[in-house]
Amino acid sequence: MERALETAANFRDMRGMDGSMEYDIRLEQLGSRALAVVRRQASTRELPRVVPDACGTVWNVVRAQQVTGLGRHVAVYWDDQINLEVGVELAAPFVGHGEVVGSATPAGPVAATTHYGPYGQLHQAHEAIRRWCGSNGYTLAGPNWEIYGHWNDEWNSDPAKIRTDVFHLLVADGSSAAGPGAAADGGA
Repeated sequence: MERALETAANFRDMRGMDGSMEYDIRLEQLGSRALAVVRRQASTRELPRVVPDACGTVWNVVRAQQVTGLGRHVAVYWDDQINLEVGVELAAPFVGHGEVVGSATPAGPVAATTHYGPYGQLHQAHEAIRRWCGSNGYTLAGPNWEIYGHWNDEWNSDPAKIRTDVFHLLVADGSSAAGPGAAADGGA
């Protein structure tokens, strides 16, 4: 872990020199987190519409079903074709209702960072993780996800304060990542 913290600090300093946003990349071992989601496929340009619409669909269902233990909004990107699951964190697995199904975030080793700023700049956080992994010998497994902070009214006037946590699953012991819904049993 000491090596990871040292390389993260070096990477942060390198990125800061070019005037772009600085990111601290962390290595973490995560268990999966229960989700209620809708499954979608979208192009990059469709994401600003698809993700909020999907979040609204899920929130409407979980509220109508009186689900308790609701957390933050999440978008899980399973592949480069942008097959994604969008929804909300839950305290317990969700059995599903209509198009809203139970799923979970992937479990395992991740490279993670926190992005502060407008959603339209999130690609910078993903790129920082990809570059850090390439520079430090870590292999991306494929799935990545964003967990969006609960909306705060001050973000309307200062979008630089919007918080989004970004995670990229890493290959562990040469294994590959599972596809959508594979971690729906609650994971490890």
